[in-house]
Amino acid sequence: MTLLAKFAPLAELRAALAGSGRVPSIATPMDAVHSATEATIDGRRVLLAGTNNYLGLTFDADCRAAAIKAVETLGTGTTGSRMASGNYAGHRALEREFADAFGWPACIVFSTGYQANLGAISALAGQGDFLLVDADGHASIHDACRLSAATTIRFRHNDPENLARRLERLGEDAKRTLVVVESLYSVLGDRAPLKEFVEVTERYGAMLIVDEAHSFGMFGPKGLGICAELGLLDRVDFVLGTFSKSLGGVGGFCVSRHADFELLRLASRPYLFTASPPPAVIAATHAALKRLLAGDDLRATLWGHIHRFYDAVNRQGYRVGSKDPGPVTALVFNERDAAIGLWQGLLDAGIYTNLMVPPSTPAGLNIVRISLSAAHTEADISRMIEALGKLAAQLKPVAA
Repeated sequence: MTLLAKFAPLAELRAALAGSGRVPSIATPMDAVHSATEATIDGRRVLLAGTNNYLGLTFDADCRAAAIKAVETLGTGTTGSRMASGNYAGHRALEREFADAFGWPACIVFSTGYQANLGAISALAGQGDFLLVDADGHASIHDACRLSAATTIRFRHNDPENLARRLERLGEDAKRTLVVVESLYSVLGDRAPLKEFVEVTERYGAMLIVDEAHSFGMFGPKGLGICAELGLLDRVDFVLGTFSKSLGGVGGFCVSRHADFELLRLASRPYLFTASPPPAVIAATHAALKRLLAGDDLRATLWGHIHRFYDAVNRQGYRVGSKDPGPVTALVFNERDAAIGLWQGLLDAGIYTNLMVPPSTPAGLNIVRISLSAAHTEADISRMIEALGKLAAQLKPVAA
């Protein structure tokens, strides 16, 4: 036995996937990326329908120009944490812009979206506190619980009544509890019942943090997310987000209506001991945020695609992961071979999507995850719908 022996089941899964056809053993290699919607995979030019580039800003002219200018004037990296040499004017300005957009006093920018969850959650809840976490939360949320010294309790996915029962059992300790949910779940694309969660946390005096990674940019006034859409910003305590979806970069942020949140800079280990985002990333994110807040044209284009696509796959008989249309459409299968067959069929048609199989999926489901972008054209959407229509008859997804 060695330290590597425990990975034997993963080796078996990798071999099984690779043996099924063209499914890659580790990850799909992007040989070249040509635009927000096109790449070369295995020597073939394909349409990208498996990214999180919801607003298509990775190739936006202003974002690229801002990144290039930042490299030329500030260099390629900060080589230090925010507490050392990495606290540039751009970092501070971007934090102010996020805070001002929400109308809140505090914002902290992190080096990745993963670290935003890790850094904020683990610092907010410590020894003697409690974390109540949706069972289907992102890996970064559950890893934050591991880093925290708080007691972690999971509640059933999207179940306010189950959350209420767990808070009630805590008694007075509910007032030292942080409830962690996402507004839009990235695998199945389902929305959280945020109004009900807010009511429960207020009833028991707990605090609520909402991860808006996959909803920021697409929902609510100015794209600020589902909390803003529902008018809950004066009742939610913290909102997390990422740069790597709608903003087209890499990084993360946490905003709060509590001014004392700024003190986390002195307590959050992932913030204290990680190099700050490089100037190009900060500059590009600044340009992307400015573009997002300036108008609704990209959101309108995206939502037009979403409604057209969602209606089509439902008519074709696919089983979808959420009753609510959104930027993520999960086509769900009980059998792995059926999901692989659809994924391969789409790739053969020149369309890249995401194949997701257990153990990384909820309830042991097999999923082909399709995400749309404002950068897609009407012709792109037609191409996806046509390919799915041809494959539906072959795979009989409803029976799967």
